[in-house]
This record gives sequence, structure tokens and C-alpha cells, in this order.
Amino acid sequence: MRNSMILLSRLVRYNLKIIFAGRFFLFLLAALAFYIFFMVVSVFDNVDINIGTLYELTFFPGILLIFYPTVFGIQRDEDARMLEILFGIPDYRYKVWLVRLVLIFTQIFILLFLFAALGSWLLYPINPLQLATQLIFPMCFLGSLAFLLSTRVKNGNATAVIIVLLGVALSIFSEIFENTMWDLYLNPFDMARGFSQVTWQQVVWKNRIFLSVGAVVFILTALLNLQKRERYI
Repeated sequence: MRNSMILLSRLVRYNLKIIFAGRFFLFLLAALAFYIFFMVVSVFDNVDINIGTLYELTFFPGILLIFYPTVFGIQRDEDARMLEILFGIPDYRYKVWLVRLVLIFTQIFILLFLFAALGSWLLYPINPLQLATQLIFPMCFLGSLAFLLSTRVKNGNATAVIIVLLGVALSIFSEIFENTMWDLYLNPFDMARGFSQVTWQQVVWKNRIFLSVGAVVFILTALLNLQKRERYI
């Protein structure tokens, strides 16, 4: 048992070093800078601060946090000549990237919790765990989509461009799906007008199911894409 725990801790530490090395620290600083900037602007604009406002303020920094490790993961493995090793061991590549995705989402959840705690301390007292739990759904959806695209494009920079274009398109057409179960930007703490409390809870619940199922489908499709070994080596 002790040896297994030691091996597990080493595996986690090793993969965390791979995932969050390189430019991730710059993305973290950018996310924190944007978060503080948005808070300052909200204060000077006399915005009514509540948990729904903090959800919106944390959403974009959360995208920055999930962006780098999921978009550039495969490219960084390729640059470090790790793909030859991973693809040389049958089925091992699936376990490696699945473990990494779990670690990525876990680490992002912790960072979202810390951001929420900072907002709770500076702006409005909330339950940071509640806010982080709601934010992790769209973050996992977007992170899984980015990982899927990276397995198709196999280039971090090109994947980043596609993700940005998709983000712009989703923003343009967001009004069509606003306050529905298909709304990626749905704020569960800001109940829309014309909804009863029960109806709104059902919409939020269905939206979270949609995002969860979408994330799972994206991950499974990405892992299937990894079967095409010749595309990577």
C-alpha cells in the first residue's frame, strides 16, 4: 500500500509538471490580472455585486486557465519527443492523456475555488465551493472541446485560432440559446425574468447535464482520434 501511494504521488507530480510547465504561469498571471481588473471596473461602475456577478467575473479567467493545458498538450508532447514513447506502448497513450485530463480539471477546480475565495474576500461574501462547482461544468466542456480539436489539428497554435473563432461565433449566436439548457454561458445564480424558481432550477440542471455529456463525448472522441497513430508520428 505504501509503495502504491508513493508511485501514485510521483505519477501525479510528474504529470502536473508536464501539464503546467511552460507558458501556463503566464496564462495564470493573465487570468488573475483580468479577474482583478474586472472587479475594479465593477466597483467603479457601481455594479450590484452578488454571487451571480462573481460568476460572470470569474468565467473569462477560467477560460484562460483551461486554455493552455488542453490546447497545447499534444504539441508539447511532440516538441518534447514524448509521442514516440507513448505510442510505442499499446493503449498506454489513452491512460496517460485521460489521467492528465483528470489532473487538469482537478487543478482548474482548485484555482477556480481560490479565485472565488479572493472575490469573496474582496467584493462579496459567498461560498467559494458553490461558485467553483458551477463554473467547472462549462470549463470542462470547453477544455474537452479544445482537447478534441487538438487531436484533430495536432498543432497548438492552429487549435488556438479555431477555439478563438468558435468563441466569437458562440458569442454572436449566444442570444439564440440564452437562458436555455443549450446556453454555454448560462449563469445559474442569475435567474431570468419570467421563470419560476422551480423552472429555473430545471433549466440549470438540464444545462449542467448537457455540458457534462458533451464533455464526455468530446473526450471519448478525442481518445478515438489517438488511434490514428500515423497522424502523430
